[in-house]
Amino acid sequence: MEKMSRVTTALGGSVLTGRTMHCHLDAPANAISVCRDAAQVVVAGRSIFKIYAIEEEQFVEKLNLRVGRKPSLNLSCADVVWHQMDENLLATAATNGVVVTWNLGRPSRNKQDQLFTEHKRTVNKVCFHPTEAHVLLSGSQDGFMKCFDLRRKDSVSTFSGQSESVRDVQFSIRDYFTFASTFENGNVQLWDIRRPDRCERMFTAHNGPVFCCDWHPEDRGWLATGGRDKMVKVWDMTTHRAKEMHCVQTIASVARVKWRPECRHHLATCSMMVDHNIYVWDVRRPFVPAAMFEEHRDVTTGIAWRHPHDPSFLLSGSKDSSLCQHLFRDASQPVERANPEGLCYGLFGDLAFAAKESLVAAESGRKPYTGDRRHPIFFKRKLDPAEPFAGLASSALSVFETEPGGGAMRWFVDTAERYALAGRPLAELCDHNAKVARELGRNQVAQTWTMLRTIYCSPGLLPTANLSHSMGKGGSCGLQLMNSFNLKDMAPGLGSETRLDRSKGDARSDTVLLDSSATLITNEDNEETEGSDVPADYLLGDVEGEDDELYLLDPEHTHPEEPECVLLQEAFPLRHEIVDTPPGPEHLQDKADSPHVSGSEADVASLAPVDSSFSLLSVSHALYDSRLPPDFFSVLVRDMLHFYAEQGDVQMAVSVLIVLGERVRKDIDEQTQEHWYTSYIDLLQRFRLWNVSNEVVKLSTSRAVSCLNQASTTLHVNCSHCKRPMSSRGWVCDRCHRCASMCAVCHHVVKGLFVWCQGCSHGGHLQHIMKWLEGSSHCPAGCGHLCEYS
Repeated sequence: MEKMSRVTTALGGSVLTGRTMHCHLDAPANAISVCRDAAQVVVAGRSIFKIYAIEEEQFVEKLNLRVGRKPSLNLSCADVVWHQMDENLLATAATNGVVVTWNLGRPSRNKQDQLFTEHKRTVNKVCFHPTEAHVLLSGSQDGFMKCFDLRRKDSVSTFSGQSESVRDVQFSIRDYFTFASTFENGNVQLWDIRRPDRCERMFTAHNGPVFCCDWHPEDRGWLATGGRDKMVKVWDMTTHRAKEMHCVQTIASVARVKWRPECRHHLATCSMMVDHNIYVWDVRRPFVPAAMFEEHRDVTTGIAWRHPHDPSFLLSGSKDSSLCQHLFRDASQPVERANPEGLCYGLFGDLAFAAKESLVAAESGRKPYTGDRRHPIFFKRKLDPAEPFAGLASSALSVFETEPGGGAMRWFVDTAERYALAGRPLAELCDHNAKVARELGRNQVAQTWTMLRTIYCSPGLLPTANLSHSMGKGGSCGLQLMNSFNLKDMAPGLGSETRLDRSKGDARSDTVLLDSSATLITNEDNEETEGSDVPADYLLGDVEGEDDELYLLDPEHTHPEEPECVLLQEAFPLRHEIVDTPPGPEHLQDKADSPHVSGSEADVASLAPVDSSFSLLSVSHALYDSRLPPDFFSVLVRDMLHFYAEQGDVQMAVSVLIVLGERVRKDIDEQTQEHWYTSYIDLLQRFRLWNVSNEVVKLSTSRAVSCLNQASTTLHVNCSHCKRPMSSRGWVCDRCHRCASMCAVCHHVVKGLFVWCQGCSHGGHLQHIMKWLEGSSHCPAGCGHLCEYS
C-alpha cells in the first residue's frame, strides 16, 4: 500500500505513531476490539480469532486463539470485547448462544477461561462494565439480556426486553448502574442492573430494528443510536422523556456507531450492507460527512477508535478479509466535492442565489445591478473556528425580489380555482374554460380551448329563426337552400351564364339527392364528385353588382326582419372557388330548370331580395362530417400539449388531459402524463390549493397519481370527555359511553365536517359555528372563551 502521512500523538507519557495501513486476514471479520494501551487489536469472526500488534508501519500477528484439532462453534464469534481494566481479559459472543471469556495470562496454549451457555439463540453483543472488572453483560437473539459475574459460573441477573431479539447492549460511562439496550422492534430501553424485573425507561427510537448504540464519552446522558431506517439519532437521556437532539440521514442501514474521542459532535458509522465506506459525521451538519474512509471493498463489520483520547486513528475490520488503520488526516472530505453555488426561484418569483463567501467578499464593493429593485440580502452563518472543513462548504445567500406585479402568479391561482374539469358536457367545459382564460387576459389559452371545442364538438343545428330563409311550408325544413350540389357543375363560375345554360341542355342524366341526410352526389358515370363526402348547406358570394342585392329562393315569402346567422369566412373550409361577380336575377330565374331544383319546387319559388349586409353564409348543418376519424386531430392536439408543457404551463396540459379524457390520453405515454400530473399537483400544494389538488388526483387515470390521496387517511380521534382514543368506528366512546363529537350549537353528533376552536377545543358543525360567531364572539359551549373563526 502507498505510504501516507505519519502522525505522532503524545498521550500522558505514551506516544502513538502510525500511518494509514492495512493487512490481509485469513477470513472475513465480524468484530474488532482494541486493548487498553492501544498497542494490540483482536479480530474475531466465524473462522478467525487472532490478536495483532499495531506497529508503526504494519500489523503483526501475535496470537491465534483458534486452537484444537476439531472446530468448535464456540469459536464462531459474532462479537468480541477487550476489557479496558484488565489487558488479559477478553469476551466473545458465539453464534451458538455461548458467551466465552478468555484469559491471555494463562500459560497453556488454550486461553479459554469460562463458558456461559444460558442463552438459547445467537448472542449478538457482549459488553464489560467500564469500572467493575468482573461484570459482563450480554444480549441475545432470544430477547434476553444476562449479567454475569466472572467469579461465578452462572448469571446473576436476567433482563427480559419483551421483544424478539436484542441487538446491542452498552453500559453507561457516567452512570454506574445504568445500561442501554436496543431491539429489533425499534425500541431502546434503559435498565438498572439492580432491578431486573422492569426497565427504567423505554421509547421508540427508529422505524425498524435498532442495530447499535453508543454512550457519549463526555456528555452525560447523550446516547447515539443507529438503525435500519438509515438514520443515526442522538438522544438526551437526562430529561424526563428522551429528547432527540440530532439526526443524521445516511444512505444505508447503520451497523456500528462510535463517538470520536476529544470531538464532542463527531461520530463514526459504518453500514450493514450496500455501502462499504466509513463516515465521520458532525451531528450539527448532518447532510454531508466531515470525513470518509474508502479503503474497504466489502461491508465494514467493525470499527473502533484506537485510543479513548486520540481522535486521529480509527481501526476497522471488513468482510473483504482486511484490517485497516485509518489516519484521519488522510480521509477524503466530501465537503470539497459539494457545490457551494445554488440558484432557485421562489413561489412568487423571488430569486435566491448562493455562492462562496470568498467570491461574495471579493465583490463586496461592486455596484448593484441597475435592474435590481433593491440590494440583495446576505445571510451569513457564524463559523465555529474549531469546526473542521467549515470554510470549504460555507456559502453566502443573496435574495432578489421581483418587481411588483412582474412575477405575480395570481393568474395561476385564479385559473386553478375557476376552471371546470368535469361534470359538464365537453362543449360547456371548453366554453367555460375559454371564458375564464379570456377574463384573465390569457388570450392564447382561450383560443386553444375554443379550437378544442371546434375540433371535438359538433356545432349542431342553428335555431329556426336563423334559418328562415331556407324554410319551406311543408315543415320546419321544407326546402333547404342548397342541400346537396354537384361541385363539378358549380365550379369554377358559380353564377356564370355558361354554367347555368349548360345545366339546361346537358344530355347527361345527373342524379341529385335532396334528402338532408345524403352526402354523396353521383352521375351516370358513377363518379364521386369533389367535396361530396361532406354535407355543406351554404351559399357563398360577395355582394357586389348593380343592385347590391342577393336573391334567395323562398317558397312563400321573405323574412327580412329576422336576423341571419353570419359566420366569418375563416370559420369553415372553402368548398369551391369564390367568384367576384354574383349571379344576377336573370340567372336565378333559370333556377327552375337547374338539376338542383325540381319542377314543382320551381313553380312556387320566388325571388326575395336580402339586405346587402348579409354577405357570408347560412348554416343548417355541421361544418364538417362527424364521421371524420377520431384521431384526425390527435397529432395536432398532442403537439399542443407538449408545447404548453415545455413552456412551463403544466396547468394547461393537465387540464386538457382531464377534459378530453380518452380522446387524447392514448396518444401520450404514461410516464409523461404522470410527470405532468405530479408537477401540477406539486404547484397546487405549494399554493395551498388543497381542494383543487385533490380534485386533480381524483380525476387522474394514472395509478401512481390516483393513489396519492389514499395514503395517510387514518384519523385518530380521542374522546372529548375521557380523553382516551376512540377504538370503535362509531360515534360513542367505548369507555365513558358518551358521544365524542357533539356540536356546541345544536347539541347533535357531528358526522361530517367538524370545526373547533384551538383555544378551548369546543366546536361543531361548520355552518352552525360560522352563524354563531357572526353574532357573538363567545364560545357557544358557555366556557367563556373568546373564539375566532378565520
